Amino acid sequence: MSAVATVVPQTAATGSRLAWLRDRGMGASVLVAALSAAFGVVLVETTAYIGAVLQADPFIGDSETLAFVVALLSVLLTAVAMYVAAIVTANTFSTIVAGRTRQIALLRLIGATARSQRSEVGRQGLIVGLIGAAIGLLVGLAVAAGGVQIGAQFIDNQPVGFTIAQPFVVLPVVGVALTTWVAAWAGSRRVLSVTPLQAIGGAVERSHDEVSGKAGRHVGAWVLLIAGAALLASGIGIGLLTPLGVVVSFVGGVLSFTGLALGSVLFMPPVLRLVGRMFGSSATARLAAENALRYPERSSRMAIGVVMGVTLVTMFAVALESSKKLMTNQLSGEIPKDFFAPFDAFGTIMMVLVAVSAVIAAVGLVNLLTIGVVQRRRELGLLRSIGLSNTQVRRMVLLEATHITVAATITGLVLGVVYGWIAAQSLLGSVPTLPDYTPAGLVAPAVPWIPVAVIVVATAVLTLVAAATPTRLATRVAPVEALAAD
Repeated sequence: MSAVATVVPQTAATGSRLAWLRDRGMGASVLVAALSAAFGVVLVETTAYIGAVLQADPFIGDSETLAFVVALLSVLLTAVAMYVAAIVTANTFSTIVAGRTRQIALLRLIGATARSQRSEVGRQGLIVGLIGAAIGLLVGLAVAAGGVQIGAQFIDNQPVGFTIAQPFVVLPVVGVALTTWVAAWAGSRRVLSVTPLQAIGGAVERSHDEVSGKAGRHVGAWVLLIAGAALLASGIGIGLLTPLGVVVSFVGGVLSFTGLALGSVLFMPPVLRLVGRMFGSSATARLAAENALRYPERSSRMAIGVVMGVTLVTMFAVALESSKKLMTNQLSGEIPKDFFAPFDAFGTIMMVLVAVSAVIAAVGLVNLLTIGVVQRRRELGLLRSIGLSNTQVRRMVLLEATHITVAATITGLVLGVVYGWIAAQSLLGSVPTLPDYTPAGLVAPAVPWIPVAVIVVATAVLTLVAAATPTRLATRVAPVEALAAD
């Protein structure tokens, strides 16, 4: 029994059962859950407030359509934020489990079962989700209360008796806690494949050859991708008859992107390989490119969050610009300067809301890069012991971050343009157009170059921010100490 007590996880061996919350990566996971919950709460409060304002308006107070559209947007955006947070959380826990390979194998060696270890990781995910959801609820209510006070200064028809104590705020809070739990459970599937023999090793990521052999996972990814593509095509067709085609396209987009996320170890390496050729042939550049390709799971987990953020922002920008182009084609003569002002204001608000999901994805990238460097101490120590300087090691880590963000940005821009056009097409394909009020038919895609430039600059800044802590950690430990680390 004494042997067991020395190897039990920190949750039992230390004085506090929550000591594992101090592990690297857990704080960022709580932050992701808190951001998602706060975002959902703010959206619910905003929807309720806008609905109350509309009802107080003497002209459009009876418009159920406007209230439905606002509520639908709230639900969709909350679902998107929770979806992004779930994938980021699953990737974080996958990386954490890879770093605990030796500890898990030791527990297996003394009799612990894989399922009990996976249950422990799932329990940690539930606690992370509950803490993050509680923090997000408080932050969201505070932001909503401030927003209502600000809105009172600018809106004439103030709703009477409006309160931020809306019952539906419970939905995003419970949803974030549950999705974090499920994401941790999904991210811990690696536990089932850890063997007692691996107790003699350290943090182990599967190589390219090992990943390529996971046919079952690839089949699931392909099924989701094909089903999603079919629904996207159906949404375009239905959109020629009714704007409800956008709902079918939304489901298709979620399924197809989930397929891309699950199969990212298949789809991202070719992009990473192509991008790697852009960084020259120096020793550090070659090492950075080879590191990204040697362990595709690690690189893909880091990239897919950024892909999601860039895709979402680009998608809304393209859908908005395509809609404006369709409206412009219907107008004759000179367009008034402020004609698109309300349209642009709505679009700006939507872009800001969508950008919250991009922030969640960015937090995931910073977290995974930091965890990755900590788990590669022995590798980095070996590189320093054979002659690489601190500057070269820092440059290699920075190039890895740049490599991943460039590949993710390119992929996200392409997917965003495609998804954005499909969204505009499925929503506007049946809209009557002048002069004879026939359906719009095929809507030409329009790419807004200013938002694209902003995205590129933002990802460049993200690269520097994401690499700041890892590059510092990469050179903090002496080579001898790093080589001796577990």
